[in-house]
Amino acid sequence: MSRGGRNEDRRGEILRAALEVISERGYRAASLAAVAERVGLTQQGLLHHFPTKEALLVGVLEARDQWDATPRESWRLDLLAALVDYNATRPAIVRTFSALLGESVTGDHPARAYFTGRYTVVRADMAAILRTAYGERLPSGLTPEQVAPLLVAVLDGLQYQWLLDPEAVDMTAAFRDFLVLLGEETPS
Repeated sequence: MSRGGRNEDRRGEILRAALEVISERGYRAASLAAVAERVGLTQQGLLHHFPTKEALLVGVLEARDQWDATPRESWRLDLLAALVDYNATRPAIVRTFSALLGESVTGDHPARAYFTGRYTVVRADMAAILRTAYGERLPSGLTPEQVAPLLVAVLDGLQYQWLLDPEAVDMTAAFRDFLVLLGEETPS
């Protein structure tokens, strides 16, 4: 294996370890030393791959996007339901993403720009999905651009509720209920 391949493998190990540490402790309480220890490196060795904690955080977020990558043009409302189903099988990733999202609303958080940009793209993607399903107006008369932030809010809000009380909130069933409200599915 080439040196570059080993380097990429090591970076992947570090990113997975960082995701675990952030999931357990939150970004602010996560330390580079804890991440380094999980992968058998010194903190200095970790800094060789990620020169700052902020660079590591951005690396984790970008890696998560890569792990979940689906061609944007292939998204449909029924695939969003499948994504909710999939997320219900991986609470650690959902918890990390949700924790970082919550922390990022502070002005000085290093992931604020990432999430701001991500949500701009996600709202546009949701509008495109809605436009494909309904055209320029949903049955309510609202435009896809008006409904897109509401759709994102439902997706993210269900994740928070599910993480807090998974016995009381069935994220998958609740999202399917939302699709019924949109007229996409029939009640079960």
